[in-house]
Formats: sequence, C-alpha cells, structure tokens
Amino acid sequence: MPEARLHDESTIEVEVRGSGPTVLLPVNPRPIEGPQAEAMRRWGADPALGRSLIDGLADAFRVVAFDYEGHVLATPKPDTLTPATVAADIVAVADAVDASDFAYYGYSWLALSGLQLAIRTDRLTALVMGGFPPIDGPYAEMLRVTKATHEMSGGTPSAEPPRVDAEEPDWSTVEVTMSEAQTRQFLTLYQDLQGFDDRAAQAAVTCPRLCLVGSADEIAYGERWGGVHVSMAGPVVRGRAELERLGWDVRVLDGLDHTQAMQAAAVLPVVRPWLAATLLDG
Repeated sequence: MPEARLHDESTIEVEVRGSGPTVLLPVNPRPIEGPQAEAMRRWGADPALGRSLIDGLADAFRVVAFDYEGHVLATPKPDTLTPATVAADIVAVADAVDASDFAYYGYSWLALSGLQLAIRTDRLTALVMGGFPPIDGPYAEMLRVTKATHEMSGGTPSAEPPRVDAEEPDWSTVEVTMSEAQTRQFLTLYQDLQGFDDRAAQAAVTCPRLCLVGSADEIAYGERWGGVHVSMAGPVVRGRAELERLGWDVRVLDGLDHTQAMQAAAVLPVVRPWLAATLLDG
C-alpha cells in the first residue's frame, strides 16, 4: 500500500482502487467496528462510509482514499495544521500515487480544505465541496466552537466536537474527549482562516466545481460552546444564484442535516454522475 509523507514528516497510508481519472477521497477505507460503530449508527452515521463511497466510484474512476481526519487525530499537528499545510498534504498524497492531476471530494472541514487546495494548485480537474459553503463560510463561528472545545479538551480521542441539535437534547450532556493537542490543531486551522476572503478566492478556482449541502444543515451548539449557531445550508441556499454565476454547480439535498447529507446514499447519486459528466463525458 502506498504511503505519502506529510508536512510534519509523518506518513499516511493510501489505498488505490479502480482505473480512470483520479479522484482523491479523504475518507477512512476501513469500516469502523465495535462499540464506536454502534455509537455511530445510533447517531445516523455509517461506520463504513468511506468504503461505501469508494465502492460507489471505483468502477469508473481511480479512487485514491486516505483517512486524513483519522491521521491528524492519531498524529496531531497542534501548531502546524494550517490551510497551506493541509493543501500541501493533499498534494503529497497525489504525488505518492503519481497523479499529475486529480479531482477532490471533501466534506465539512475537509471540504473547506478542498477550497484551500484549489487556490494553491493548478492540478485539480474537479472540486466537490460537501457540507461547507464556498462563500460566506462560517469561519468565525467555527473558531468560537473550536476555542470552547479546546478549553474543555483532555482525555482520549474523539472524531470531532459534540454537536447539540434541537432534536437531540442529550448532546448537551456529552463530554469532550479530544486531547489538548487534537483540539489545538483545529484551533490553529480556524485561527489561520480568520483572514480568508472566500469571495475574493473564487477567481483562483479555475476547475469545474460542485457544492452540495443538506437543506437542514444548521448546527446549534450548546451553552458550553457559547451557544453558537453554525449555518452550512444558509449561505448556499441564499447565495445559490451568486454561486452559479461564479461557476459552481449547486445541489441542495432537501430535508437532510449535516450527518445525513454526508452518507453515501445521499452523496453518490449527486457526485457520481457529476464527476462522470465532468471527467468522462467532457
């Protein structure tokens, strides 16, 4: 299995499946098992999400999968996880599999990482951002949430800060279990993004691009996180006409929240035909 050497000299395993145009997926190719898998199912998440996405694309594309989120949680980069280094890491993955050009799909913070990648390389053949708006991104709100999470951090790894949803009041009792180093790396990332002008950046995105978001992707964090409301859907729904003028294809998934809109059953019917039309038919 290929390995890529990242900006901090750590390495990440890369799984390659299929043939055709290269598509980079920062997902875990190995299904999660045991108690963590059961907990994910209870919250509507698929423990085999990465595998499902790979399987849904590998018959038409050369899929390059790498568990970047899992890697940064296992090997935190508290002082160096910046937009520039994340983009460099993604390029390092492409280099490790000899991909001179490639498409990229990322969801949530890995989607905003895709935008950072797009403005730093001319090797992208297509960009898909899921669960994060290309314009009017909630960078300030995410910094507030991440600061609060960092202040509460300590203990064993977790995937990301707990979210409190109006329909899931028990989230307010969940304890933060990420370590200080794990949370500080995301604090570093969002602090660096505070000066980022995502509208001005659009001129540097020259490849075909798609954004998708659930229409109910509105995340309400509890009082311990400052009562912050993070709107992923709002900027896309309100700004749809502007996004299309800027060259984005836009898909709003009716009724889906942040977790629901990342599942393979929601993503593949949108992303697969779009990638096919962009990379194969074109």
